[in-house]
Amino acid sequence: MNPGSGIVSTAIVVAVLLLCAAVLLTVVRLLRGPSTLDRIVALDVFVILIVVAAALYIAYYRDGSNIPLLAAVALIGFVGTVAVARLTVRRERHR
Repeated sequence: MNPGSGIVSTAIVVAVLLLCAAVLLTVVRLLRGPSTLDRIVALDVFVILIVVAAALYIAYYRDGSNIPLLAAVALIGFVGTVAVARLTVRRERHR
């Protein structure tokens, strides 16, 4: 496998650095909250960042075999976030 070179390589390095900054900010939001819904949104963003990291891997190594992984993780993240958000809203209504 020959990884990308030149401008593409530089763009991917910049994207990885921005991704790391986004992960750091997301972890801060996850830990600080203040509400449960803020933490749920932070977890959803974290799942999206995992999908982006996998997409960067695919782009760098030009290996399309992991594309179903992207779809599966994105779908599981979406369904999980919607389910937890609905349960949280229901629980807070009963208080």
